[in-house]
Amino acid sequence: MQRLKLYILLLVAATLFGSSNVSAQYNREYFFWVGRQQMMENEFTEAIRTLNVLLRFDDDAYEGYFLRGIAKYNLDDLIGAEADFTIAIDKNPVFTTAFTYRAITRSRLGNYDDALKDFREAIDLRPDLPNPYFSRGVTRLLNQQFKDAISDFDNFIKYEKKVSDAYLNRGMCYLYLKDTVRAYEDFHTAVKTNRENPVSYNRRGALYLEQQRFEEAEADFNKAIECDSTLPVSFFNRALVYNYTNRPQLSLADLDKVIQLDSTSSITYFNRAIIRSNIGDYNRALEDYDKVAQYSPNNVLVYYNRAILKTQLGQIKQAVEDYSRAIELYPDFANAYLGRSHLRQLLRDNAGAKRDRQTAERKIAEYRSRLSDSTYSIYADTTQKFNQLLSFESKIAGSSFERIKSRSNDNSDNMTLLPLYRFTMRNRDSIDVEQSTRRFHSQRAEDFIAALDNPLLQISRQETNIAPDSLVAMNHNYRERVKVTVGDDTWKVLFETAISETLIKQYTNAVNTYTQAIALNPSNPFLYLNRAATQAEMIDFISSIDNGYHRMSIESDPARRLHNSHTRTYDYSEAISDLNKAIKLHPGFAYAYYNRANLYALSGMLPEAADDYTKAIELNPRFAEAYYNRGLIQIYMKDTRKGCLDISKAGELGITEAYKVLKNYSNQ
Repeated sequence: MQRLKLYILLLVAATLFGSSNVSAQYNREYFFWVGRQQMMENEFTEAIRTLNVLLRFDDDAYEGYFLRGIAKYNLDDLIGAEADFTIAIDKNPVFTTAFTYRAITRSRLGNYDDALKDFREAIDLRPDLPNPYFSRGVTRLLNQQFKDAISDFDNFIKYEKKVSDAYLNRGMCYLYLKDTVRAYEDFHTAVKTNRENPVSYNRRGALYLEQQRFEEAEADFNKAIECDSTLPVSFFNRALVYNYTNRPQLSLADLDKVIQLDSTSSITYFNRAIIRSNIGDYNRALEDYDKVAQYSPNNVLVYYNRAILKTQLGQIKQAVEDYSRAIELYPDFANAYLGRSHLRQLLRDNAGAKRDRQTAERKIAEYRSRLSDSTYSIYADTTQKFNQLLSFESKIAGSSFERIKSRSNDNSDNMTLLPLYRFTMRNRDSIDVEQSTRRFHSQRAEDFIAALDNPLLQISRQETNIAPDSLVAMNHNYRERVKVTVGDDTWKVLFETAISETLIKQYTNAVNTYTQAIALNPSNPFLYLNRAATQAEMIDFISSIDNGYHRMSIESDPARRLHNSHTRTYDYSEAISDLNKAIKLHPGFAYAYYNRANLYALSGMLPEAADDYTKAIELNPRFAEAYYNRGLIQIYMKDTRKGCLDISKAGELGITEAYKVLKNYSNQ
């Protein structure tokens, strides 16, 4: 969202003051005039100081609070801006403009409900003003209320027919509603309305590209570059056109330009590597994959594709290492097992080659048995090729538990939601002792652990500290026990087997095993809790590979947040459904609410996530992780003050990561 415009004509100094003291009158008007001039020159800090003097003269000068709110807004002090707009409204309840800008501020804070209430007040007061309709439309678009947003943009356009952003935003609403005809019409009108706006050409060009109308798309991207030659997305989009129309050298030139503008763009290096591989420039393609691995170290496809390339270059041992890394990141990746099997055969490791081939065959069989469920099978499908160029708005780095980036410092350490709780197997250590002081006590859970009589079993969010070789041996023993166990203990052995499968990252097997256990004991909430956690962890790996995942990023500019908001989120509905069942069977189990809150957050359902964290805290007032994650959610929703209070409480309760966050945000 652009800077707030100063509506100077509304702020006539002669209307401000009614004091009988002529000298004081003169001084107040003088400070108001100086403050206004400073703001017009973007000297916002100085303007605040001047307006502070003004407000000491006259505490009832509501326009002074309004003007100071604008200054704070432009300094990204959104909480302070909201407070000043509120004072202005309290002192003048019919101050339409103050309602509008408080609404804009609340929208940027992520408080869409209160923002929409303010917009309604502003529109009720002055239904003839167009700007509140536009701003409310943007808020509704951010809040995914697409039909209502369209209505607001319609009303704005009735008054203002020459604002290209209105057509662009309405077009985006139609695009989200899959009405590509109307989306195109609006993008086209946006272009005609403002022929110097590169965003309009990029939006229309992207639609042409999706429809394979390459000539029209290329023309639009050319025009976007003419309008602004520093915008990476324009060159990136044109590179896609060149690639689809078999002009690899031109495509490479545009990708080179993108990298000049953004040297850390993983997706650009990835695409350039694919094109260079296709034209036989293997060495430079390898350099690009190395860059992707540097900037996106957890992306499975990077290692898979690089392994294929190293094979072509005769770097067999290095290729095996890359296949192994891909398998480590996603153990259900059948193609990677087949690739490694072939190379092990070349290295005369016949036993290893046979094991890999058998594993791949098992994964393929599992895939065929679950064709309707792509979440579990997508990388067991050996018919898939992973050499398609990714679109600019795709994400190839990270995972579904994506890092929350600091808006105060792009180079600062990232923050992550603390992970899910589940029943797992660990050797007891100092971490467990530390956590025991704030652990939630559930007698039902304690009885459950006692019934299994496994000294390694515990509830934890920590990774296992059992050695990998021991885990593999443990899993083998459990699978053998399953074969000979009958009667009432069968579900118990299945449960432990599923845990061991999860620990060695055999997610598909684990989910299937949990399902067998649930069939035998459908009233046990802890089986659903663990199946949900396994499903989420599996999606976490898949999201590092696929084209779209939900990225929780703190972004001070709502326009950029909107730009990034249409990337696809993964479907956590099955995992959430399992947690719903766990909560129904054990409504007092704090960990279930905490886990569901995490999945709500990753699904973009932030208010629901906050509610569940709150419920978990009600059940366990010392639930440090719930305070911490709720604090991050509040910061993301721009309620930094409340977020920092929660994160401070988490630090008090022993979450050491809290103090790094507070260092970045406590003064904002």
